[in-house]
Amino acid sequence: MKIFTVGSKSFVTSFQLAGVPGVISDSPKKTLDEIKKLTDDSDVGLVLVSDDMTESISDELTELRAEKSTLVFALPSAGSEKSEVDYRLMLKKILGV
Repeated sequence: MKIFTVGSKSFVTSFQLAGVPGVISDSPKKTLDEIKKLTDDSDVGLVLVSDDMTESISDELTELRAEKSTLVFALPSAGSEKSEVDYRLMLKKILGV
């Protein structure tokens, strides 16, 4: 299984230095399109996304997480503020409860 990153230039570059390939994206729409492509690839097991790109596409990502077996995980980007994630609510959306 492969790991990929999607996000801002600094986010992707920092992971590339550690040997993790990635796609630089400058908009949430492009980020969602790239994530969809990566989750269609059966060799990709984990997609790491910078959280500054996921705010406006969170509902779409939740639907994608429910449909695909690939894990899509948002990580804080450089300079982002701490935010609370309601994993219980996210799980309910994924499970359709």
